[in-house]
Amino acid sequence: MDRLVESVPNFSEGRRPEVVDRLAAAVKGTPGVHLLDRTSDASHNRTVITMAGDADAVMTALEATVAVAVETIDMEHQSGEHPRIGAVDVVPFVPLGDTSMDDCVALARAFGARVAERFAIPVYLYARAATRPDREKLADVRRGQYEGLKAAIGADPDRRPDFGPARTHERAGAMAVGARPFLIAYNINLRSTDLELAKRIARTVRESGGGLPRVQANGFRLDDPDCAQVSMNLLDFSITPIWRVWEAVEAEARVAGVELDESELIGLAPTAAFLDVADHAGAPPDAPTDDRLAAAAAFLRLRDFSPLQALELRLAAAQARAAGP
Repeated sequence: MDRLVESVPNFSEGRRPEVVDRLAAAVKGTPGVHLLDRTSDASHNRTVITMAGDADAVMTALEATVAVAVETIDMEHQSGEHPRIGAVDVVPFVPLGDTSMDDCVALARAFGARVAERFAIPVYLYARAATRPDREKLADVRRGQYEGLKAAIGADPDRRPDFGPARTHERAGAMAVGARPFLIAYNINLRSTDLELAKRIARTVRESGGGLPRVQANGFRLDDPDCAQVSMNLLDFSITPIWRVWEAVEAEARVAGVELDESELIGLAPTAAFLDVADHAGAPPDAPTDDRLAAAAAFLRLRDFSPLQALELRLAAAQARAAGP
């Protein structure tokens, strides 16, 4: 039986469409893998690609994207709002279907060893694949970002990688590879350009600040659109649903006299996460799925929403196209 997995690699490039096109083409050109989504952001200088398919095929596609990134992204000249340690900053494996988390842990470790050997890139295992408790959180792996890691990797034994050399790659830096449950990357834009307000709200709503469980958050200042943003990772929507995050950020902004403008998903989210928002918004439970998804999007003021941002619907559509008429 095929092991079905999702992977959502993050690349430190969001300003050169020609590079993003090559990354996407590397996925599209791999049999057995479906390119489900690609999202780029110039302010963050980051691209997120969502793919799913048979585990071996996904690993092949990921390796092809690493080859493109090593050739085209130079961390010595890269900058952006988003924390990063390398050209291929993070590669998570997410179980789908009957695939287990243990399967994804094994895949992450095998892939990390494989790319470290081929490209001489230091690889750090994180989340469920971590071999050390101090590397379970991605933020801990990214401590100091590319510049700090470059200085520390050979000098500090605690910063030695799990695979590869104890030095950053001359162009591509380092890479984090892990296994985790489904993560929802969710951003909320404020009707304000106040960066300190966004950072203050982020500190209040994130779990590490005593806020919402299983929520990571930070504040950024964007150029396009011109606003401050609360950028979040929702690590378990069954514990903290998207609607609760929206309402928590809204409440904190209101104290400062600021309204929320809109929100956005980076990549996809499980259908169940949208339907939970629809229920909270009062959408009829017997309404068609597309109508319930639209109600969820309206409640969250999701920018450029499509029903195909629901993972299962996107994957089903991709499989149908691959099967042909």
